[in-house]
Amino acid sequence: MKQENRCTYQIRILSGFSQIPKICWILVCEILSPKMFKQILLLLGVWLSISLNAQVINSQSLESVERNKRNTSFNIEEIKVRWKKAALENCPGVPCIINPPPGPASTACGSTTSVSDVDGNNYNTVAIGTQCWTKENLRVRKYNDGTAIPFDASGGILGGSSGVTWGGLTYGAHTLYEHDSTATPSNLTSYGYLYNWYAAKGIASIGSTTYKNICPLGWHVPTDAEWTILIQTLDPSQLVNSGNILTLTGSQSTIAGGKLKAKGTTFWSSPNQDATDETGFSALPGGYRQNTGGFNDILFDANFWSATEFDATFAWKRNLYYFFGDIYREYNVCEKETGMSVRCLKNSIN
Repeated sequence: MKQENRCTYQIRILSGFSQIPKICWILVCEILSPKMFKQILLLLGVWLSISLNAQVINSQSLESVERNKRNTSFNIEEIKVRWKKAALENCPGVPCIINPPPGPASTACGSTTSVSDVDGNNYNTVAIGTQCWTKENLRVRKYNDGTAIPFDASGGILGGSSGVTWGGLTYGAHTLYEHDSTATPSNLTSYGYLYNWYAAKGIASIGSTTYKNICPLGWHVPTDAEWTILIQTLDPSQLVNSGNILTLTGSQSTIAGGKLKAKGTTFWSSPNQDATDETGFSALPGGYRQNTGGFNDILFDANFWSATEFDATFAWKRNLYYFFGDIYREYNVCEKETGMSVRCLKNSIN
């Protein structure tokens, strides 16, 4: 095989990757000494190394800039979609977020963090949507004008024994579950008094149409419609059915009750299903007193009067139970003479 001379070999190698024209290599190779030619090759190698590294760095920088552009171009809806997708895919690489962050806190109570009744009992307040509620059951023994609300302790510890007079009262009255002591702790301090509907409505004497107020000044017993507003605030799906929800008897929501119930089994019987008390309403199961006088269901269900009557015999109320998270709207289970808990609602400033 014919031996290539030094210049021919070097030019063939170098011109394969260099952008320098072949004719230039020929001139350099023929004119310069081998030593000088090697030095030029060394300098060329250094230059090529620096040039290639600069190209890599520049490429990486461009990729980084482009990636940052993509990251900063996501709007809030894209971010929500990506987080939701990550959650559905077992949250690889990101924290799991099951519920969206809460919205701004309600300001319905303004600066009112508590309120006192005419007897000096103090109640904490809680804002839910556009409403401000007392977060404890009423414990007052007078209307807010100072008129006494008669107390009934007839019927013995069970409430329905001989001599019971409770069910015959058609004016405002209150009672205490199983006629418990008023000392602390007691059914009174935990669950409050039980009031018949006449007391909730403010009917202080038989047949009176001049209504007193059992709640503190500036507050009132909520109407049936105001209870429904509370439920629709907690369960917006009920807004779609707003026409029917006002005439519905039975469960108005399968989730609102759990949001209203106090958590745990200290005051509720187990399992206190779905109770989260995320509203801070802290509903407690004070039970009720039948129109026949007997006491029932403390620890098991919470019963709250509305100020709205259904007819001459019945009035609307709300019920929450220990075994599910529904809230019920009913009238035909308990007559107006029934004793139940009362919560107060702050008067609207509108």
